[in-house]
Amino acid sequence: MRWALVKVCLAVTAMVVVAFAVPLGLVVQEMASDRAFSNAERQAATIGPTLSITTDPVQLRKAVESTQMGAAQRMAVHVPAVGGGAPVEIGTGRAGAHAVEETRRMGRAMTARVAGGGSALLQPTALGSGDIAVVEIFVPESEVSNGVATAWLVLSGVGLALIVGSVAVADRLGARLVRPAERLADAAHQLGEGRLGARVPEDGPKELRSAAVAFNSMADQVVELLANERELAADLSHRLRTPLTVLRLNTASLGDGPAAEQTRAAVEQLEREVDTIIRTAREQRAPASAAGGAGAGCDASEVIRDRMAFWSALAEDEGREVRLAGVDRTVRLPVARPELAAALDALLGNVFRHTPEGTPFAVDVHDAGDAVIVLVSDAGPGIADPDAALRRGNDGGRDGSTGLGLDIVRRVAESTGGDVRIGRSMLGGTEVRVWIALDDRARGGGGGVRTRRGRRKRWGGLGG
Repeated sequence: MRWALVKVCLAVTAMVVVAFAVPLGLVVQEMASDRAFSNAERQAATIGPTLSITTDPVQLRKAVESTQMGAAQRMAVHVPAVGGGAPVEIGTGRAGAHAVEETRRMGRAMTARVAGGGSALLQPTALGSGDIAVVEIFVPESEVSNGVATAWLVLSGVGLALIVGSVAVADRLGARLVRPAERLADAAHQLGEGRLGARVPEDGPKELRSAAVAFNSMADQVVELLANERELAADLSHRLRTPLTVLRLNTASLGDGPAAEQTRAAVEQLEREVDTIIRTAREQRAPASAAGGAGAGCDASEVIRDRMAFWSALAEDEGREVRLAGVDRTVRLPVARPELAAALDALLGNVFRHTPEGTPFAVDVHDAGDAVIVLVSDAGPGIADPDAALRRGNDGGRDGSTGLGLDIVRRVAESTGGDVRIGRSMLGGTEVRVWIALDDRARGGGGGVRTRRGRRKRWGGLGG
């Protein structure tokens, strides 16, 4: 594109220079010729008064020699025979007798080419006797073309400067167009090679800026879509750990024997494979992903009762005391039922996975008006570094953790504008406090209004 613009500008400028410079040069040449012959006509006119008075050769010679052209031997006077006398020739004639006679016959000035170069101006002048004398002025070629070469040289220089300038301007304009296009193409190649962070500076001409904005928007959407898909793969894989936890704990009661050992080995192998899937999905997940789905909402009390019914059987087998509070009335949340169930399974699965058998735990639900608080507490050893547990990609440093459980819970809370806090529980172990923010439609069973990033605006009253 850049070279094409240069060629177009070069061709256009060259045509413009030729269209103006050639006619202008011809005009200068014509003006120089007119100037030379006009000067010759003035010089010829200076001898006219003398011819009107006398045709004496001596007097005429003196008059011719007194003029500028006569002194330079460029003037000649051709006087015809008057009163039976002989014709008089003063000076050196160069035009020839035929040209002189033709001028005398036509009675008007004319020019004739001179052998050896140059021209002769033949000016007829009337004598007192009524005859016609011819005054000849020699005009050399150098005088006819005086200043023409300089004019052509100046015009050529100006034309060349215009062409060079136009090429330079076209090159700069082409670079201004080409560089943003090259950056756009390079970013497209990078995105195609899997470098999802490739973006294009939004500069250059208006059209290329629009293209850059569209490309960056598309790249952001691609990153978000990939992140959502990887998040979904990780979440779905993590949900498999809930039944796997039950299987692993139940295999402990199978006793000894080859069948029991094979069952336990199979469960452990399956758990390792699921953990590998989760870690792989987490490693590939784009950091820009922060989307969570509120869905159509659900009844938190009903979901918690359902999941506690599932986990209570396992808790009874392990001798764990379970306490459930605040689920005796309907509590609507702007969270889809599968998302809330996955978050609860992640929290309760962590309790069974990372606390000894017989450790009691509790689930409490509190309606705070503008938010619903879900507390999951246990009497286990607790989490040594709660801040690290809440960092994305880290699940408290517990052995065997994939680092996704609390992240699932946090995404559910943050999708409504809430958050997750970890502290010490009244039972002596860990307390995970999940704040789920509500708005008017959430309390009525509908979803909430999301911000551009897919999360609700954080409420000022949820800082505790």
